[in-house]
Amino acid sequence: MRILGIETSCDETAVAIVEDGIRVLCNIIASSKEMFGQLAGVIPEEAARNQVECMIPVLRKAMESAGATPQSIDAIAVTKGPGLLGSLLVGGVTARALASLWKKPLIGVHHTLGHLSSPWLDQTEEIRFPVICLSASGGHTDLWYRLSHTKGTLIGRTLDDAAGEAFDKGASILGLPYPGGPSMSKAAEDGDVHAFDFPLPLKEESHSDFSFSGLKTALKYTFRDLTTRDATTMRNLAASYQHAICNHLIDRLKKALDQYPRAKEIHVVGGVSANSHLRSLLGTFPLTVRFPVKLSYCTDNAAMIASAGYFMHRELGDAAFQSFETEASLVLQMA
Repeated sequence: MRILGIETSCDETAVAIVEDGIRVLCNIIASSKEMFGQLAGVIPEEAARNQVECMIPVLRKAMESAGATPQSIDAIAVTKGPGLLGSLLVGGVTARALASLWKKPLIGVHHTLGHLSSPWLDQTEEIRFPVICLSASGGHTDLWYRLSHTKGTLIGRTLDDAAGEAFDKGASILGLPYPGGPSMSKAAEDGDVHAFDFPLPLKEESHSDFSFSGLKTALKYTFRDLTTRDATTMRNLAASYQHAICNHLIDRLKKALDQYPRAKEIHVVGGVSANSHLRSLLGTFPLTVRFPVKLSYCTDNAAMIASAGYFMHRELGDAAFQSFETEASLVLQMA
């Protein structure tokens, strides 16, 4: 089954075609991150305007790259939320128009479910449920206990900032460029992760929720009180702050593992899953830890939306084609 996926929840304009939820035939992404680099964040109206301009060229390139025709597409999947409303509407209107013109069924996919599906993209190994999945990006940080592609329980979420947001705000404090995750990782290279003592949030709590606002505040005052800001000091500060964020994520994962010992694998997805320091720390876990096989599958992309759409159809049948509303504040419910 070939599904064409469309993802426009933030500043990317992405179209992909995926076969049977795994084989990626094409994954085309146009991003406006460089446009917003000097502004330290995305301007929603500008992002949507850029997506209107990019949508048809990206769609055309995807069809040509995969050698696809409308007749070879079985269904269309599109991000229905959450995200920037103007951006979501660009993808939603495009998907509805194509579904009507091509006479194809349409599947609305929650953005987080797309990320949860990303480990299956180009995967050659069998993935076994139950799975504990950490999904961490600039917009959300969640922990899921998943029994199947459409059945699971949300066992932890951030109480304030998302992990990616903590990277972005931390980078801004240190004068590093947007997006903060890659720039913080680069600034932290060869730094001493123990040079500065940052707290471990919620250390005494038994639940699996997250909190990053305290780390951001600690960085702000640590940076303010520095007596020297030479290259070594700044490198060590970036490394220590990055380590504190990653250490908090791992601490919550360990608590989730204690709570759900039947889990056979741990998945780490979303933009933060591309962080090399986090990956190195997770290498000590006692069971399989799986990431998306390509870094391009960690950040927002349409292949993960197409994959999620396929698995929704496989497990839910025609119920996957139920009508949906494009909405910026949807909450994922998995029964």
